[in-house]
Amino acid sequence: MGEIIVGFSNWIWGAPILILLLGGGSYFFIHSGFIPFRKLGYAMRVLNGKYDSDLAPGQITSKQALYSAIASTVGLGNISGVAIALNMGGPGAIFWMWVAAFVGMATKFYTCSLAIMYRGEDSAGVIQGGPMYVIDRGMGKKWKFLSYIFCIAGVIGLLAIFQANQLTAVLQAVLIQPETMEETMRNRWIIGFVMMGLTAIVILGGIQRIAAVASKMVPFMVVVYFSTVLIIVFQYYEAVPEMIQLIFVDAFTGTAVMGGAVGAMIIIGARRAAFSNEAGIGTAPMVHGQSKNLEPIREGLIAMLGPFIDTIIVCTLTALAILLTGVWGTSENDGVKLTLDAFEKGIPYIGKYLLLISVLVFALSTMFTYSYYGHKCMGYLFGADKANYYNYFYLGTIVVGAVVSLDVVVSLVDGMYAVMAFPNMIAALYLSSKVKAATKDYFARMKQAET
Repeated sequence: MGEIIVGFSNWIWGAPILILLLGGGSYFFIHSGFIPFRKLGYAMRVLNGKYDSDLAPGQITSKQALYSAIASTVGLGNISGVAIALNMGGPGAIFWMWVAAFVGMATKFYTCSLAIMYRGEDSAGVIQGGPMYVIDRGMGKKWKFLSYIFCIAGVIGLLAIFQANQLTAVLQAVLIQPETMEETMRNRWIIGFVMMGLTAIVILGGIQRIAAVASKMVPFMVVVYFSTVLIIVFQYYEAVPEMIQLIFVDAFTGTAVMGGAVGAMIIIGARRAAFSNEAGIGTAPMVHGQSKNLEPIREGLIAMLGPFIDTIIVCTLTALAILLTGVWGTSENDGVKLTLDAFEKGIPYIGKYLLLISVLVFALSTMFTYSYYGHKCMGYLFGADKANYYNYFYLGTIVVGAVVSLDVVVSLVDGMYAVMAFPNMIAALYLSSKVKAATKDYFARMKQAET
């Protein structure tokens, strides 16, 4: 079964999905007039809550929506995913992660603007947003099959099995250090059940509790991780220009992967970027669609900050820590254990504990938010009254994720992400002209209001 899952993931992450995510994102980037560059500062300014209104439909503020989205993206994809990218594709894969991030910012601008523009109601009459409702209300009932494809893949792909797997691995490596395989497996089961209990406390309280917890955890986890990596970077600051040059040179030579296969490295970079910032996958529109915002374009601008924070800042810091310490070329470890090697070498004695704190907060915050995404997919498929059953299924799979192999976990999630991307990107491309027109109208009104 594991081989089938890995084979399917490798097959679907070929040229079609690469063209869809990078090609579609590039189209949004150009079609929007390079809005990630032109309006990045404006997006940061509107995040201060100046335009928030409790009278607007929705359940959370735009800032809470962004923090919830970041809680699901700034996680182990930034710590373990970057290490996997370096292990599989070499330094050049990081460059293609950057490229994917900038086009991903444009993608999130379009998809999250549409999430507000085409909000719908679930079977209980509650306002909801997300790709499934965009397809329903924006494209029409004849496209409804795409909504079902997205939600079925979401129910599986948005499980927290990767986070459970990697958090278990780092807890064992740092704190427990078992000596036998029997001890390792026993500890995995114990850790899995503890994680399940902690997650249950939060997710059973619904999106309001998830958003409230995420709003407190996200700033803390970014500051802790940011500060720790900067300590490592500062120690090797003289080598930073050399590492940056290595990333750019290797991006176009591919010497570190498959005998110089640049195309394979681009796929690796795009695949890990998609797993890290989820641009084009369709998760962020589900939470931004719950924002108390009457302006679709304003929500889209706020949403595009996610890939910038996630990939351009956090993933780059992780990559520098691994490259500067030199462990990427000497260690046989992969995933979070490779990053652990870098932290141990960069900050002896305490580095691994600082990473443990970051991994713990990152993983738990992602577990909390992912449950909401899967919950929404379940509600769309079977009705709002059945959605809560998903939470119990979700909690049970956390234990499973703690004990299965990393290859199977990564491949299952990657495969379902690719399936989710097709309906989401098709809808965004189909309705892109609506976003373009709304953008022109929004900034014209804002300019008139200022005069």
